[in-house]
Amino acid sequence: MKSRFVLLACCLALLSSCGQDDKGTGKAPEYAVLEVGTTTANLTNSYPATIRGKQDVEIRPMVSGFITKLHVDEGAAVRKGQVLFTIDQVQYKAAVETAKATVETAKAALQTQELTTRNNRELNKKGIVSDYQLSTSENQLAQAKASLAQAEASLVNAENNLSYTEVTSPSDGVVGTIPYRVGSLVSASMATPMTTVADISEMYAYFSMTERQLLDLIREGGSSDREIVSRLPKIRLQLIDGSLYPDSGRVETISGVIDPTTGSVSMRALFPNTRHVLRSNSTGNVIFPNVLTDVILIPQSATTEIQDKKFVFVLQGDNTVKNTEIQVYTLNDGENYYVTGGLKPGDKVVIEGVQALSDGQTITPITPAEKEAAYKKALEDQKSGNIQSAFQ
Repeated sequence: MKSRFVLLACCLALLSSCGQDDKGTGKAPEYAVLEVGTTTANLTNSYPATIRGKQDVEIRPMVSGFITKLHVDEGAAVRKGQVLFTIDQVQYKAAVETAKATVETAKAALQTQELTTRNNRELNKKGIVSDYQLSTSENQLAQAKASLAQAEASLVNAENNLSYTEVTSPSDGVVGTIPYRVGSLVSASMATPMTTVADISEMYAYFSMTERQLLDLIREGGSSDREIVSRLPKIRLQLIDGSLYPDSGRVETISGVIDPTTGSVSMRALFPNTRHVLRSNSTGNVIFPNVLTDVILIPQSATTEIQDKKFVFVLQGDNTVKNTEIQVYTLNDGENYYVTGGLKPGDKVVIEGVQALSDGQTITPITPAEKEAAYKKALEDQKSGNIQSAFQ
């Protein structure tokens, strides 16, 4: 049907001169008329989107020191727990050894105090050691136990600091830019992270739609965001080069706040990224399928426009035409309009020369096939040199 409309749009302009009254016969001019019916239209809505990794983690050191080794390069795929950087370990190993020695000293002191206290308890029973001396010994035993606990805590802290000299990835992902190299001094307080690990196994596409479009979704989808999201169709992603991403995605969240400056609401969609085609901070277009049922399809050449309103000429029973306002869907394919109001199935619409028509004018209606046949015949007459009958 669409291809026929395109052909007619090309040929009917050439025949427009034939749409004048035949002054010799008084016959009303011929115009091609199309009887409209309902159809299903598969349209799409497109929204600019920014793509980000499901989890972009800044890698920062827990301890200070000079980088002694880089274990990965920019763009490398890493696993959770994999070592990315090594920070100078000399001072932290020394701290561990010192803490171990302190623990051993505290253990020995505790053992000595336990023997002393045990002996004082026996002597106190025999009246040789006073209660005051026993209490002092008991307090010294408690102090030795506390010193051991403190030394063991210091050892744990020193061992943790030593482990922090190996900076590991907190998740699976891809390594971003590495601004620091071997010999660079890093610390937990530095402004720029050592790198970023982006989890790109799945990607988020952030986009916005207008308040009016959101209202349409709410009316069609349900009363709650969860219900609306669950009823939304699968969506596609158009990449920056115009190609379609092979995997479909789904809308996960709808913001509860409308931006007062733009009148739009933010939404987030999730796309799988098993092939690692998508990267953080890339751009594209989220494409929503939009299926319209029971709509009337007419060629754009059949319409006129006055003050942003569209009109068509509808054939009446007495072969006069009536200028009729129609409502069309905002989306179209560039060749046809999808009529949502103003026409009904069975109406006959003039699809050629509408700029020359006037309301109430009488015409001789013919079918698009008859008009096409007349055009082809005129071409044949012209080629054969029969100028007298060509395009009369």
